[in-house]
Amino acid sequence: MHQLCIISRRYELYRQLIENAALPELALTDNPAEATLVLADPPLLTGRLEEFLNLHWVQSTYAGIDALIRPGLRKDYTLTNIRGLFGQLISEYVLGLLFSHQRHFARYHEQQQQGIWRQHHYNSLAGKTMVILGTGTIGQHLAQSARALGMTIYGVNRSGETPNNSFARVFPIEQLTGVLPQADIVVSILPATELSNDVLNAESLSHCRDVLLFNVGRGNAVCEPGLIQALESGAVAHAFLDVFKQEPLPATHPFWQHPRITVTPHIAAESFPEQVMEIFKTNYLRYVEGKPLQFQIDFERGY
Repeated sequence: MHQLCIISRRYELYRQLIENAALPELALTDNPAEATLVLADPPLLTGRLEEFLNLHWVQSTYAGIDALIRPGLRKDYTLTNIRGLFGQLISEYVLGLLFSHQRHFARYHEQQQQGIWRQHHYNSLAGKTMVILGTGTIGQHLAQSARALGMTIYGVNRSGETPNNSFARVFPIEQLTGVLPQADIVVSILPATELSNDVLNAESLSHCRDVLLFNVGRGNAVCEPGLIQALESGAVAHAFLDVFKQEPLPATHPFWQHPRITVTPHIAAESFPEQVMEIFKTNYLRYVEGKPLQFQIDFERGY
Protein backbone atom coordinates (compact mmCIF):
# COMPACT_ATOMS: atom_id res chain seq x y z
CA MET A 1 0.00 0.00 0.00
CA HIS A 2 1.29 3.44 -0.99
CA GLN A 3 0.80 6.24 1.55
CA LEU A 4 -0.04 9.71 0.15
CA CYS A 5 0.21 12.97 2.08
CA ILE A 6 -1.52 16.09 0.73
CA ILE A 7 0.02 19.49 1.51
CA SER A 8 -1.99 22.20 -0.22
CA ARG A 9 -4.11 25.24 0.47
CA ARG A 10 -6.82 23.26 -1.38
CA TYR A 11 -6.36 20.29 0.95
CA GLU A 12 -10.04 19.42 1.42
CA LEU A 13 -10.79 19.49 -2.31
CA TYR A 14 -7.74 17.38 -3.18
CA ARG A 15 -8.64 14.90 -0.45
CA GLN A 16 -12.14 14.57 -1.86
CA LEU A 17 -10.82 14.13 -5.40
CA ILE A 18 -8.36 11.45 -4.27
CA GLU A 19 -11.06 9.56 -2.39
CA ASN A 20 -13.43 9.76 -5.37
CA ALA A 21 -10.72 8.48 -7.72
CA ALA A 22 -10.39 5.22 -5.75
CA LEU A 23 -6.89 4.58 -7.03
CA PRO A 24 -5.53 1.08 -6.39
CA GLU A 25 -3.21 0.44 -3.45
CA LEU A 26 -3.36 4.10 -2.34
CA ALA A 27 -4.12 5.30 1.16
CA LEU A 28 -4.14 8.83 2.54
CA THR A 29 -2.10 9.82 5.57
CA ASP A 30 -1.45 13.03 7.47
CA ASN A 31 1.68 11.57 9.06
CA PRO A 32 4.80 12.65 7.10
CA ALA A 33 6.85 9.79 8.53
CA GLU A 34 4.47 7.28 6.92
CA ALA A 35 4.14 8.96 3.53
CA THR A 36 5.98 7.65 0.49
CA LEU A 37 4.14 9.97 -1.90
CA VAL A 38 3.25 13.66 -1.60
CA LEU A 39 0.85 15.84 -3.56
CA ALA A 40 1.87 19.38 -2.71
CA ASP A 41 1.93 23.10 -3.40
CA PRO A 42 5.73 23.54 -3.56
CA PRO A 43 6.01 26.61 -1.28
CA LEU A 44 4.12 24.77 1.48
CA LEU A 45 6.35 21.69 1.24
CA THR A 46 9.76 23.40 1.19
CA GLY A 47 10.12 23.78 4.94
CA ARG A 48 8.77 20.30 5.67
CA LEU A 49 10.80 18.12 3.31
CA GLU A 50 12.93 16.66 6.11
CA GLU A 51 9.80 15.35 7.87
CA PHE A 52 9.27 12.78 5.10
CA LEU A 53 11.54 9.93 6.04
CA ASN A 54 10.39 7.52 3.30
CA LEU A 55 9.78 9.93 0.45
CA HIS A 56 9.83 8.46 -3.07
CA TRP A 57 7.84 10.86 -5.24
CA VAL A 58 6.40 14.38 -5.04
CA GLN A 59 3.72 15.47 -7.48
CA SER A 60 3.64 19.26 -7.58
CA THR A 61 0.27 20.94 -7.93
CA TYR A 62 2.03 23.82 -9.71
CA ALA A 63 4.02 24.10 -12.90
CA GLY A 64 6.62 26.16 -11.01
CA ILE A 65 8.77 24.07 -8.70
CA ASP A 66 11.55 26.57 -7.93
CA ALA A 67 10.67 26.46 -4.21
CA LEU A 68 11.78 22.81 -4.18
CA ILE A 69 15.03 23.10 -6.11
CA ARG A 70 16.76 25.74 -4.04
CA PRO A 71 20.36 25.04 -2.98
CA GLY A 72 20.59 22.97 0.16
CA LEU A 73 17.26 21.18 -0.23
CA ARG A 74 17.19 17.40 -0.55
CA LYS A 75 17.02 15.87 -4.01
CA ASP A 76 16.75 12.17 -3.16
CA TYR A 77 13.26 11.71 -4.60
CA THR A 78 11.42 11.98 -7.91
CA LEU A 79 9.77 15.35 -8.51
CA THR A 80 7.11 15.89 -11.18
CA ASN A 81 5.15 19.00 -12.05
CA ILE A 82 2.09 19.76 -14.17
CA ARG A 83 2.31 20.76 -17.80
CA GLY A 84 0.05 21.30 -20.75
CA LEU A 85 -2.63 23.10 -18.71
CA PHE A 86 -1.54 26.72 -18.80
CA GLY A 87 -1.05 27.68 -22.44
CA GLN A 88 -4.64 28.79 -22.88
CA LEU A 89 -4.75 30.71 -19.59
CA ILE A 90 -1.43 32.51 -20.15
CA SER A 91 -2.51 33.39 -23.70
CA GLU A 92 -5.78 34.85 -22.40
CA TYR A 93 -3.87 36.92 -19.82
CA VAL A 94 -1.27 38.31 -22.24
CA LEU A 95 -3.61 38.93 -25.16
CA GLY A 96 -6.37 40.31 -22.95
CA LEU A 97 -4.06 42.94 -21.48
CA LEU A 98 -2.62 43.67 -24.93
CA PHE A 99 -6.10 44.30 -26.35
CA SER A 100 -7.01 46.55 -23.43
CA HIS A 101 -3.76 48.52 -23.67
CA GLN A 102 -3.82 48.95 -27.45
CA ARG A 103 -7.47 50.02 -27.54
CA HIS A 104 -7.34 52.26 -24.43
CA PHE A 105 -10.23 50.49 -22.72
CA ALA A 106 -9.22 51.59 -19.20
CA ARG A 107 -9.02 55.21 -20.37
CA TYR A 108 -12.45 54.99 -21.99
CA HIS A 109 -13.88 53.58 -18.77
CA GLU A 110 -12.49 56.57 -16.87
CA GLN A 111 -13.95 58.93 -19.51
CA GLN A 112 -17.32 57.23 -19.17
CA GLN A 113 -17.43 58.08 -15.46
CA GLN A 114 -16.87 61.73 -16.36
CA GLY A 115 -19.18 61.85 -19.36
CA ILE A 116 -16.28 62.63 -21.71
CA TRP A 117 -16.54 61.77 -25.43
CA ARG A 118 -12.94 61.69 -26.66
CA GLN A 119 -11.36 59.31 -29.15
CA HIS A 120 -7.78 58.03 -28.92
CA HIS A 121 -5.58 56.75 -31.72
CA TYR A 122 -4.68 53.08 -31.72
CA ASN A 123 -2.84 50.53 -33.84
CA SER A 124 -3.73 46.95 -34.68
CA LEU A 125 -1.71 44.10 -33.22
CA ALA A 126 -1.39 42.69 -36.73
CA GLY A 127 2.14 43.30 -37.97
CA LYS A 128 3.62 43.57 -34.47
CA THR A 129 6.57 41.43 -33.42
CA MET A 130 6.36 39.41 -30.22
CA VAL A 131 9.47 37.90 -28.64
CA ILE A 132 8.68 35.01 -26.30
CA LEU A 133 11.33 33.93 -23.79
CA GLY A 134 10.61 30.26 -23.15
CA THR A 135 9.35 28.01 -25.94
CA GLY A 136 7.83 25.12 -23.99
CA THR A 137 4.16 24.19 -24.16
CA ILE A 138 3.00 27.55 -22.76
CA GLY A 139 5.20 29.57 -25.11
CA GLN A 140 4.10 27.45 -28.06
CA HIS A 141 0.42 28.01 -27.27
CA LEU A 142 0.93 31.77 -26.94
CA ALA A 143 2.94 31.83 -30.18
CA GLN A 144 0.15 30.06 -32.03
CA SER A 145 -2.51 32.40 -30.62
CA ALA A 146 -0.52 35.57 -31.35
CA ARG A 147 0.42 34.37 -34.83
CA ALA A 148 -3.28 33.88 -35.62
CA LEU A 149 -3.72 37.61 -34.91
CA GLY A 150 -1.13 38.49 -37.55
CA MET A 151 1.91 38.94 -35.35
CA THR A 152 5.42 37.75 -36.13
CA ILE A 153 6.73 35.55 -33.34
CA TYR A 154 10.35 35.03 -32.34
CA GLY A 155 11.33 32.64 -29.58
CA VAL A 156 14.27 32.55 -27.19
CA ASN A 157 15.34 29.37 -25.41
CA ARG A 158 18.42 27.55 -24.15
CA SER A 159 19.26 25.74 -27.39
CA GLY A 160 17.96 27.94 -30.20
CA GLU A 161 16.00 24.98 -31.56
CA THR A 162 12.57 25.71 -33.05
CA PRO A 163 9.75 23.59 -31.55
CA ASN A 164 7.09 24.32 -34.20
CA ASN A 165 6.21 26.59 -37.12
CA SER A 166 4.40 29.16 -34.95
CA PHE A 167 7.81 30.74 -34.43
CA ALA A 168 9.35 32.60 -37.35
CA ARG A 169 12.72 31.92 -35.73
CA VAL A 170 14.13 30.85 -32.37
CA PHE A 171 17.34 32.24 -30.88
CA PRO A 172 19.57 30.83 -28.13
CA ILE A 173 19.39 32.92 -24.98
CA GLU A 174 22.97 34.10 -25.54
CA GLN A 175 21.63 36.07 -28.54
CA LEU A 176 18.83 37.76 -26.59
CA THR A 177 20.14 41.29 -27.12
CA GLY A 178 20.26 40.62 -30.86
CA VAL A 179 16.54 39.92 -31.12
CA LEU A 180 15.19 42.45 -28.58
CA PRO A 181 15.59 45.45 -30.94
CA GLN A 182 13.02 43.82 -33.24
CA ALA A 183 10.40 43.43 -30.50
CA ASP A 184 7.20 45.37 -29.99
CA ILE A 185 6.14 42.96 -27.24
CA VAL A 186 8.36 40.85 -24.97
CA VAL A 187 6.89 37.99 -22.93
CA SER A 188 8.95 36.04 -20.40
CA ILE A 189 7.71 32.54 -19.60
CA LEU A 190 11.11 31.36 -18.40
CA PRO A 191 11.45 28.93 -15.48
CA ALA A 192 13.49 29.93 -12.45
CA THR A 193 17.05 28.78 -13.19
CA GLU A 194 20.50 30.29 -12.78
CA LEU A 195 20.47 31.02 -16.52
CA SER A 196 17.29 33.08 -16.23
CA ASN A 197 18.31 35.12 -13.17
CA ASP A 198 17.93 38.85 -14.01
CA VAL A 199 18.06 38.08 -17.75
CA LEU A 200 15.84 41.13 -18.30
CA ASN A 201 18.03 43.83 -16.79
CA ALA A 202 19.03 47.42 -17.52
CA GLU A 203 21.62 46.36 -20.12
CA SER A 204 19.52 43.82 -22.02
CA LEU A 205 16.40 46.00 -21.92
CA SER A 206 18.40 48.97 -23.25
CA HIS A 207 18.27 47.16 -26.61
CA CYS A 208 14.47 47.58 -26.66
CA ARG A 209 12.56 50.56 -27.87
CA ASP A 210 9.12 51.38 -26.48
CA VAL A 211 8.24 47.71 -25.90
CA LEU A 212 5.41 46.24 -23.88
CA LEU A 213 6.93 43.79 -21.40
CA PHE A 214 5.14 40.86 -19.76
CA ASN A 215 6.52 38.59 -17.06
CA VAL A 216 4.29 35.56 -16.51
CA GLY A 217 7.06 33.02 -15.86
CA ARG A 218 9.06 33.55 -12.70
CA GLY A 219 9.99 36.72 -10.84
CA ASN A 220 13.71 36.00 -10.93
CA ALA A 221 13.88 36.80 -14.66
CA VAL A 222 13.38 40.55 -14.16
CA CYS A 223 15.98 42.76 -12.49
CA GLU A 224 13.63 45.12 -10.68
CA PRO A 225 15.90 48.22 -10.53
CA GLY A 226 16.86 47.54 -14.15
CA LEU A 227 13.22 47.54 -15.20
CA ILE A 228 12.62 50.90 -13.49
CA GLN A 229 15.61 52.29 -15.39
CA ALA A 230 14.28 50.87 -18.68
CA LEU A 231 10.89 52.48 -18.06
CA GLU A 232 12.51 55.83 -17.34
CA SER A 233 14.62 55.67 -20.49
CA GLY A 234 11.70 54.71 -22.75
CA ALA A 235 13.12 51.29 -23.62
CA VAL A 236 10.00 49.82 -21.99
CA ALA A 237 6.68 51.60 -22.54
CA HIS A 238 4.70 49.54 -20.04
CA ALA A 239 5.35 46.44 -17.94
CA PHE A 240 2.67 43.90 -17.05
CA LEU A 241 3.96 41.83 -14.12
CA ASP A 242 2.29 38.80 -12.57
CA VAL A 243 5.31 37.29 -10.78
CA PHE A 244 7.92 38.85 -8.52
CA LYS A 245 11.08 38.08 -6.62
CA GLN A 246 9.16 38.42 -3.36
CA GLU A 247 5.52 37.39 -3.14
CA PRO A 248 3.29 38.87 -1.92
CA LEU A 249 4.80 42.05 -3.31
CA PRO A 250 5.63 44.29 -0.30
CA ALA A 251 3.22 47.19 0.18
CA THR A 252 6.13 49.66 -0.01
CA HIS A 253 7.46 48.31 -3.32
CA PRO A 254 7.77 51.01 -6.02
CA PHE A 255 5.99 48.84 -8.59
CA TRP A 256 2.62 49.44 -6.91
CA GLN A 257 2.49 53.15 -7.64
CA HIS A 258 4.41 53.25 -10.91
CA PRO A 259 2.13 54.69 -13.63
CA ARG A 260 3.53 52.40 -16.32
CA ILE A 261 3.50 49.13 -14.42
CA THR A 262 0.48 46.86 -14.10
CA VAL A 263 0.70 44.51 -11.11
CA THR A 264 -1.40 41.36 -10.79
CA PRO A 265 -1.05 38.94 -7.83
CA HIS A 266 0.25 35.80 -9.57
CA ILE A 267 -3.09 34.94 -11.19
CA ALA A 268 -2.19 34.61 -14.87
CA ALA A 269 -2.68 30.83 -14.81
CA GLU A 270 -4.18 29.01 -11.84
CA SER A 271 -3.76 25.31 -11.14
CA PHE A 272 -7.29 23.91 -11.17
CA PRO A 273 -7.39 20.87 -8.85
CA GLU A 274 -9.57 18.80 -11.16
CA GLN A 275 -6.99 19.15 -13.94
CA VAL A 276 -4.09 18.51 -11.58
CA MET A 277 -5.81 15.32 -10.46
CA GLU A 278 -5.96 14.00 -14.01
CA ILE A 279 -2.18 14.34 -14.25
CA PHE A 280 -1.69 12.81 -10.81
CA LYS A 281 -3.93 9.83 -11.63
CA THR A 282 -2.06 9.13 -14.87
CA ASN A 283 1.29 9.40 -13.12
CA TYR A 284 0.19 7.30 -10.16
CA LEU A 285 -0.88 4.43 -12.41
CA ARG A 286 2.49 4.65 -14.15
CA TYR A 287 4.18 4.66 -10.73
CA VAL A 288 2.52 1.46 -9.53
CA GLU A 289 3.33 -0.21 -12.87
CA GLY A 290 7.00 0.80 -12.58
CA LYS A 291 6.87 3.03 -15.66
CA PRO A 292 8.71 6.38 -16.00
CA LEU A 293 6.64 9.28 -14.70
CA GLN A 294 5.54 12.13 -16.92
CA PHE A 295 6.90 15.64 -16.43
CA GLN A 296 9.89 14.70 -14.29
CA ILE A 297 12.06 17.58 -13.12
CA ASP A 298 15.80 17.57 -13.66
CA PHE A 299 17.08 19.04 -10.39
CA GLU A 300 20.26 20.30 -12.07
CA ARG A 301 18.51 22.11 -14.93
CA GLY A 302 15.66 23.28 -12.76
CA TYR A 303 12.87 22.20 -15.10
